[in-house]
Amino acid sequence: MPEPAEFRGTLLGFDYGMRRIGVAVGQFATRTASPLQTVAHRDAPDWDALDRLIREWRPNALVVGLPLNDKGEETDLSRAARRFGGALAKRYGLPCRFADERLTSKAAEAQFAEMRARGSARRKHAQRLDAMAAQIILENWLQSAPDGAPPATAADA
Repeated sequence: MPEPAEFRGTLLGFDYGMRRIGVAVGQFATRTASPLQTVAHRDAPDWDALDRLIREWRPNALVVGLPLNDKGEETDLSRAARRFGGALAKRYGLPCRFADERLTSKAAEAQFAEMRARGSARRKHAQRLDAMAAQIILENWLQSAPDGAPPATAADA
């Protein structure tokens, strides 16, 4: 079943965490994404920072990573990520999909280590890693879309 046209433009991807939320921007046309920044998340997400990102990038849709366990089962953090995705959808009136984010943090660490080896990154910054993880989540989601129809994952709520 094809997705709505909203999923064919600019998308923002999120790597949800209890202290930080990594953010990336992607394009369905190229099926690529780039890390943007990390937003603070203490007792609540930094909604002012998220508001600015939404205004600046004007996404058509959102993708939130779900930190499932090794068996693909829900965790407390994945349930919190679902609540965050629901809050994003409600606040901005945008469709939101969820993507299995297992192993994205490890992939971001490997990508960062490669950057260090090339000399393009000097220190490990947790904030940078969170944004890179968001990039990987969004890019994986975009690239899993068959022939122009963005995926509706089993993890969608």
